[in-house]
Order: sequence, then structure tokens, then C-alpha cells
Amino acid sequence: MRIQQDMSIQQKLKILTDAAKYDVACTSSGVNRSNDGRGMGSAEACGICHTFASDGRCVSLLKILFTNECIFDCKYCVNRCSNDVPRASFTPDEICTLTMEFYRRNYIEGLFLSSGIINNPNYTMGLIYEALWKLRNEHHFYGYIHVKGIPGTSPEIIEKIGFLADRMSVNLELPTAEGLRNLAPNKNRKNILTPMKQIQVGRKQLIATKDEGYQVPAKRGAFKSKFVPAGQSTQMIIGATPETDYQLMAVTEALYNNFKLKRVFYSAFVDVNHNIDLPAVTATSPMLREHRLYQADWLLRFYGFKAGELLDEQQPNFNVALDPKCDWAVRHLEFFPVEIMKADYYLLLRVPGLGVTSAKRIVSARRQRTLDFDALKRMGVVLKRAAYFITCNGKMMLPIKQDRDYITRNLVDAERLGLSKIQGDMTYEQLSFDLGSMQ
Repeated sequence: MRIQQDMSIQQKLKILTDAAKYDVACTSSGVNRSNDGRGMGSAEACGICHTFASDGRCVSLLKILFTNECIFDCKYCVNRCSNDVPRASFTPDEICTLTMEFYRRNYIEGLFLSSGIINNPNYTMGLIYEALWKLRNEHHFYGYIHVKGIPGTSPEIIEKIGFLADRMSVNLELPTAEGLRNLAPNKNRKNILTPMKQIQVGRKQLIATKDEGYQVPAKRGAFKSKFVPAGQSTQMIIGATPETDYQLMAVTEALYNNFKLKRVFYSAFVDVNHNIDLPAVTATSPMLREHRLYQADWLLRFYGFKAGELLDEQQPNFNVALDPKCDWAVRHLEFFPVEIMKADYYLLLRVPGLGVTSAKRIVSARRQRTLDFDALKRMGVVLKRAAYFITCNGKMMLPIKQDRDYITRNLVDAERLGLSKIQGDMTYEQLSFDLGSMQ
């Protein structure tokens, strides 16, 4: 480990923003807190995220590590203690300075703060708590804050941070306990799930009490907040261990059901350490696999699918040539074609080319008039997919035979252009800041 001392805040920023680039769990906040006119920033319902908010705006977070020093030696992590890389650590005051100065320059709309581990989890999370407390109560920053929790941190510190952050996340890291034992021997499933359960229980109490009496005690004028109002998320590394897509989806489904997570994020494994002992699974297109998992995750959260419907032990992995919804549809042609004027909302959601918005529009519009394919196109239905699975007033858009191979070939051809963009060269890059403007 090579630790650089007496570094400027700009030098630290360069090291710790680069060290944070593999952490992908940034997302829309879902927070409804506005500024009362006495502080800096706000966190409205449209959300803060690393790429795009729900209304289509591109927004940015200051995404940094508190420190890239770490006492753990996870084989997949660039910041593992056995790696010889430049090390740096911020102080709580430096975190406040960076956040406020970047916000004043309109570079960011919020903060995403993760960290390695100095000394022990409690010591590190205590420093993070100090930084957040100063941001909220001394600098009166009301913007969005997402904090990564460190497994093994005491419940008392998790609770204190939960009243200052908008969203918290504790990374599951790897899908199975065996994977953790092999690649992250300093971590265990119990230490990861315990704070996740604490956050879930705390938010459940918040909902049960209808926000009454569940605010952090504070002096007059101090920052007050609900407990983790934007909920929690987690991240899994995929491809470093040999789990199938079916196993990954089963774990994801259990996380949503048991911990009420807002999001599960998937990070395609990148062998940054070039470790010959790492039991990595070689995939022809890890980014495409990651993409398919995100599509399937969407089906679990918004389309009423179950993991066991999308995959099973006989077909344990997604067809990379088709999105999971199309793949399910061509394997279940007995449900199709669907009559647009009669099918209920939940059956419409299962039609490729129909989304939540277009399905709602169809259900609403057909009460007033008879729909045709031109009307469906205006509602946002993607007919190049949907045409194989729907009828309007008993007629199909084209004379299409209900044959699995025929439909699959045509859907794959229609999707090739999009796949070529995903399978192309991709790098892990994030927004870079002009450090000279801080001077």
C-alpha cells in the first residue's frame, strides 16, 4: 500500500473520484423535500441521479469515496489492501467544502458518498456521519445525499446516518454466500443483511406512524429529516462467480420481497486486478448480460413477472439475442395473440412492445372508441415487436404465422442495431470536473 501524504484537496479528489467509478448504484431519489429558503439545494420528487432523472433530465452527483484505504482484501476490488495504488482520505470538512463549492458552481445536484474502511467499519462510518451532520446542520445543504453503508457498522451509527441521508445502500457484492467466502473473505452475508434489515424496519416504522414522531431530535434550526426517505438499494457483481441468470433473478426477487429495496443494481465484472486466482466466468459480452438483467429486473418490478416465469433450471440463462420479455413471449405463444379491445391491463403488460404507460392508455382509450394500429402507434406501442402478439378487432397487423422460430428470427433481426451499440467498446467513465476552477 502506497499512502500519499500532504496532498491538496484537488489531488485527493482526482484519486477518490477515479476510485469510485466502479460503484454504479446511483439512481433517482424519489425525495419530496424542498428548501425552506434558508439553506442550499433541494431534493424534489423528480429526483437526483447519476445519469437521467424520471423526467428525462440529465443530472449529476458528486460521486466520490471518503477514502480508498481499506483493511479488507476482496479479490475483485481495485482498492483491496494488497494492491499497490495511491491512497488518499478526505476529512469531513473537505467533503463539505467540495460538495458546497461544486453545488454553488452548478456542477452537481447532490452527493454520492461511498468509502473503503479505515481501522474498522464504525470508525469510518463515524467520520462519514460527521461529514453529513456538518453538511446538513452547519452548511444547511438540503440536496440529495446517497450514502453507502459498510457491513459490520453498529446499528446506532446506521440510524444516525439514516436521518441525514436520502438514500442508503449496503452492497450485497456477490449473489451467494459461497461467492463471498471465496472472493471477499473479510465479509459475510450476516453483516451485509443486518443493516439492510435495519433500514427496512426503520422505514416500515416510518410508514406505520405516518411520519409522526419519527424524526431525528434536533435543536431549533437544525436539519430534520425522515429516516432514509428515498429507500435503500444494493449492488451485485455479476460474472466473477458462476451463478446463472436464474439464480441472480431469484436472489433479486427475494431482496425485493424481504427488504423492500428500491433498486438492485448489477455490475458486470471487470478484472481490474488481473488476479490469476480469481475464478472469473468468461462471457462473450458481459455488458450485454448486464443489460438483459436490468431488463428482467424491470419486468419483476413493474410488469408483474416472477423470476420462475422468466427462467428455470432447464433454461437458466437469458437469450442474449432477445430481450427477456420477447423471449418469454415466444416461449409462451399459447397466450397470444392478445385482443387489444378485450385483454385486461395485466395481460397487456406481457405483450412485447407495450409498456406501463401505453397499456394504461389503451385501457383508458378503448372505453371511448375502437382502436386500430395507427392509434396504438400514436400511444407509444412499438409495433415492430407487438405486431406478432396482438390483434385489433380480431385482425392482425400483418399476415403472420404463429411459429416460434419464425417470430424469433424476425425479432432478433429488429433488435440487432440496438445490440450492436451495447456490444461495442464500453468504458467505465464518469463526469470529470475542471479542478482548476476550484482554485
